[in-house]
Amino acid sequence: MSEIKHNTHTEGTDAVFELHKTVVLVGMMGAGKTAVGRALAARLGVPFLDSDAEIESAANMTIPEIFERDGEPFFRSKESQVIGRLLDEEKGILSTGGGAFLAEQNRQMISDRGASVWLRADLNVLWNRVKHKDTRPLLRTADPYATLRALYEDRVPVYAQADLTAQSDGETSIENMVDRVVAALLTRPDVLEQK
Repeated sequence: MSEIKHNTHTEGTDAVFELHKTVVLVGMMGAGKTAVGRALAARLGVPFLDSDAEIESAANMTIPEIFERDGEPFFRSKESQVIGRLLDEEKGILSTGGGAFLAEQNRQMISDRGASVWLRADLNVLWNRVKHKDTRPLLRTADPYATLRALYEDRVPVYAQADLTAQSDGETSIENMVDRVVAALLTRPDVLEQK
């Protein structure tokens, strides 16, 4: 099976990309992992995979329902299993939940079988994106902003261990974020090459 992927958007040219490893998008809730991931997969002509969606499908429950019924440790265990399976199945763009990259075993698995890209967004950008949503089980607290800030402060040093980083400022379009991610990936010819 050919690993050559056709790009449908690059400044009016038909660039051809070859993806060698699955690209795993990591970062905080609200960083844009799903939206950017879908657009990146379309740009590279590869599958888009979402670990949270896979977990929900397998459990026939939403993430908040799983957290409530089975707890976070159960969810994290299933999350690791799903990420491993998705890394093994086919090369593509994999969006993960905000907590997935925190586990050492997940970081090692992603490093061994793929490449991680941290979608880095400032706290205020993240808050503006998540404050009106009730689908974030970790933010169901008396002070969701304080909770988000604490998560951000705890997680940023871990996300900084990602292979590559693409900065999101909250004003950049999804297509321009894809440009940033592609530019970062092209610095790693073991992950992505333009032909």
